[in-house]
Amino acid sequence: MTFSIRRCKPTDSSELVRMMGDDTVYPNLLQAPYPSEERWRKMLEGNDAPGNSDLVLVAVSDDQVIASAGLHGVGQQIRRRHVASLGISVASQAQGQGVGTALMAALTRYADNWAQLLRIELTVYTDNDRAIRLYRKFGFEEEGVRRAFALRDGVYVDALGMARLHPDPPRLPPHP
Repeated sequence: MTFSIRRCKPTDSSELVRMMGDDTVYPNLLQAPYPSEERWRKMLEGNDAPGNSDLVLVAVSDDQVIASAGLHGVGQQIRRRHVASLGISVASQAQGQGVGTALMAALTRYADNWAQLLRIELTVYTDNDRAIRLYRKFGFEEEGVRRAFALRDGVYVDALGMARLHPDPPRLPPHP
């Protein structure tokens, strides 16, 4: 599959709604069914606001969004500014074709080299084996199981808390 990766734009909101509203995609996300295009547009419009450190990327193939992934600051508390949460979704037709790997590589490269992030956190359902393998490939480690974490299709499901610490945190250059 041929695709490119770029920063997400507010005009991508309808494509995100289409992808995340897919019956095979949204059950693995912490999103509700029937996503709102207006809500997504408003969120994406705030991405370029001064001081916003979030980065949302999309993978595009044949002018169609086939995946999205983002790093989101966990808040303004001074003691947590080094942390971001990660979310990713891949359209069913693009799963297993390297799209998620390419997005994860782009996000971790950005986090490690540009964003001053020491820790990236995520939550994934315990039965989402494909996603867990992807996260482990990029250095994420399991930190614990969250019992009955979310309601999915009428059943409470468990989730893993996973995190990745910067593999080689920046250091000061030697003092002359």
